[in-house]
Amino acid sequence: MSVQGFDSATRISAGSALIAEEIAARGDTVPRPSEDVGAYALRLGDDSLVLAQRLAWWISRGPEIEEDIALGNIALDTLGHARVLLTYAGSAWGRSEDELAYFRDEDEFRCVHLVQLENGDFGRTIARQLVWSAYAFELYVRLCDSADETLAAIAAKAVKEVDYHLDHATQWTLRLGIGTEESNRRMQAGLEDVWPYVDELFEDEELHDRLDGIAVRPSTLRAPAMERVTSVIGEAGLEVPSVAQARTGGRRGEHREQLGYLLAEMQVLARKHPGASW
Repeated sequence: MSVQGFDSATRISAGSALIAEEIAARGDTVPRPSEDVGAYALRLGDDSLVLAQRLAWWISRGPEIEEDIALGNIALDTLGHARVLLTYAGSAWGRSEDELAYFRDEDEFRCVHLVQLENGDFGRTIARQLVWSAYAFELYVRLCDSADETLAAIAAKAVKEVDYHLDHATQWTLRLGIGTEESNRRMQAGLEDVWPYVDELFEDEELHDRLDGIAVRPSTLRAPAMERVTSVIGEAGLEVPSVAQARTGGRRGEHREQLGYLLAEMQVLARKHPGASW
């Protein structure tokens, strides 16, 4: 396939990021990804979509106007990751990104519980962002070497943005941790709230066995991601929580109650006016 201005079906040259519209425009001119590759992209896309919806809530509610802008931009970056990943996932079954985002029921989503967590106060949101960004950074760094060129191209763009997200969460963790007694208390409370959902990020599945060389095995991300997180926690004068891990199951479609409310809000307009555009 020849995309206008490019000589490849996947725009993977430096400085030319692959976008959702280009993946959708390929149609049947390139082989569809296998169902396993689609299932893998769906997992990553669902994580990003739900997290973006959570972060977008902060727009107009941030503790300062700069944070409205910063969290809004992070939400948009994350939504961009969701768009390309869901578009690629959908190409495995002939479904669009909108069909996957707005016309699936709760038990069809494959996102981890961490991204489903309600925002809580600013400290909890930053705690979630610290853990998530450290995980996502390590994931996308390794996915750049995927044998699947589309996944590698998606990761090459995403890793640059997640690097910024990780720095943002790190700076806020330090600022809150070493700020006042109250900011330290709230940041520590945020870490206690999100910590039970850490293990699920690093659970391997049979799907990863079948996609050797294409997918990144989550368990390989635990050491580098958590080393980074615990280092920041220590530098901020906070403590690594000692709490039991919660039940997992997001990858199997077993979700927290909060996901249903989030999806209802996110999907209501599309379901009420199917096919509408603006």
